[in-house]
Amino acid sequence: MKNNILRQRFSALCLLLIALFVYSCARNPVTGKRQLMLVSEKREKAMGLAYDPQVIQEFGLYDNKVLQDFINNYGKRMGRISHRPTVDYQFRILDSPVVNAFAVPGGYVYFTRGIMAHFNNEAEFAGVLGHEIGHVAARHSAQQQSQQILAQIGFIGAMLASEKFRQYSDLAQTGLGLMFLKFSRNHESQSDKLGVEYSTKIGFDAHQMAGFFNTIKRIQDASGSNVPTFLSTHPDPGDRYVRVNQLATKEQAKTTSPKNLNVNRDKYLRMIDGLVYGEDPQLGYVENDVFYHPQLKFQFPTPKSWQTINSNSQVQIAPKDGKAAIIFTLAGEKSLAAAKQAAISADSLRVIDSRNLTVNGNDAISITADLNPQVRLLMYLIQYNGNIYKMTGLSETPNFNSYEGTFTNCFRGFKSLTDQSKINVYADKIKIVTVAKDGTLADALRANNQPSAKLEEISIINGMQLTDKVTKGMLIKTLVKGDGK
Repeated sequence: MKNNILRQRFSALCLLLIALFVYSCARNPVTGKRQLMLVSEKREKAMGLAYDPQVIQEFGLYDNKVLQDFINNYGKRMGRISHRPTVDYQFRILDSPVVNAFAVPGGYVYFTRGIMAHFNNEAEFAGVLGHEIGHVAARHSAQQQSQQILAQIGFIGAMLASEKFRQYSDLAQTGLGLMFLKFSRNHESQSDKLGVEYSTKIGFDAHQMAGFFNTIKRIQDASGSNVPTFLSTHPDPGDRYVRVNQLATKEQAKTTSPKNLNVNRDKYLRMIDGLVYGEDPQLGYVENDVFYHPQLKFQFPTPKSWQTINSNSQVQIAPKDGKAAIIFTLAGEKSLAAAKQAAISADSLRVIDSRNLTVNGNDAISITADLNPQVRLLMYLIQYNGNIYKMTGLSETPNFNSYEGTFTNCFRGFKSLTDQSKINVYADKIKIVTVAKDGTLADALRANNQPSAKLEEISIINGMQLTDKVTKGMLIKTLVKGDGK
């Protein structure tokens, strides 16, 4: 009886797959070929509307009207000449130091202030802008989701059909992820081609886009995070440099005046003068094993040698072995009692112990609970300055006792931040200066009092080597300490 039901379910899934192939083909706006598409344009738009506030909540927006107008101007202009000119493209600058740009369904395109700081002319920006609009124009996100829907259906079918396969569900999901790397790399390569095409059409030199991949490669090398091409969802920057240069040469051969294509180096550099660079300590920073938040005026100790990742929505702290974690977030409730109930309900916690207490004069509640049979947690809910902060320490249940003291020391150390030397700490800013005399980039940076330890980093920001020649009157980037203005 059981086997008959399984066979019937699997047959139904097969019929569903056939129906999807028959009725869900659409013509790709870039290639003109028909392809399986399970996500409608209306659905894409709805997805974008849902993703956008989540992205903004996670990273925050960077408030700079000049830069925002700049992106809107070229973005709208490029959208009109793309393969999907009717899409209502939206452009955002995120308040993140990470060097990144990405697009989500529905035409939402994001640039971080980190990548804006690393562009050295408008043509580099235009190439990356075209790449991201290319993802939207070619409906890459929709294709990816369609493939995942199919894979999930096939995966469910196998789960139903085979008791043995169920034992390896995690491994099967990992396999699906590796299978889709191929699609991602193909999409990136196609978007590079579209970036060259679109940026050239609006009058920019796409060879500059190729040059920007040298900057990406140097950032990777400096961070030690370079990933072999065959394991990366993005093609290797070195490979892209060669290929994009070739594409640019071919695309420019189609234009009537390739020598008149724009670069606009000085114009771009003057526009980003004063741009915030790197991590913004006003949003939280760690110094000597203490986390400080100047804007919200609190501090708490962090475990020695644990790593901290700070985002707009939460702080994550963990040892390198990953056997425990501390997660710090802002609770949305107005009272401790409501926050406690919401925390218990959200994850169906099995409470072992709960008590009211004070933490450095602040009303608080502590909760010890099981998240599931394998994971135990200690949570502190602390009321401070009109907010309720949730500090949660988690580990596998057998190891919990060895981490409980660490969690407790961290949570009980939460207190008001009043030290002005810790509050008045600001991010670096980019300052554009004029080279005083001919020489090397290193000479010019030293002449502008740039610290020796940062010379290589600043050379990357400038898209140059320290030994590269600079001439009198040339504009370059330097870094200055921010003053909060």
